[in-house]
Amino acid sequence: HVQLVESGGGTVKPGGSLRLSCQASGYGTSGSYCMGWFRQAPGKEREGVAGIDSYGDTTYGDSVKGRFTISKDKDENMLYLQMNSLITEDTAMYYCSRGDTRGQGTQVTVS
Repeated sequence: HVQLVESGGGTVKPGGSLRLSCQASGYGTSGSYCMGWFRQAPGKEREGVAGIDSYGDTTYGDSVKGRFTISKDKDENMLYLQMNSLITEDTAMYYCSRGDTRGQGTQVTVS
């Protein structure tokens, strides 16, 4: 049974920072994979935020490049998203994903 559980969301002022975490369970530690974060705000389409593969290669959405950093700790099955210089447009529910599985989401509000 695979599961992803996000944490770390909250309310922050513009210019502030937050660090999101995602605990992955039920996955093996071998083999290649890709994990990532996406977000969705009310009335808006889902937006890919960042991704990282098993080799450590990363990708970012254009709107967050230079401000957000994705990282992982394979031994702990943890995925992180460091978000700096937050702006109001970053307000959304943030989800951790791996394959077809996603977590329940964690709300980020910049206000």
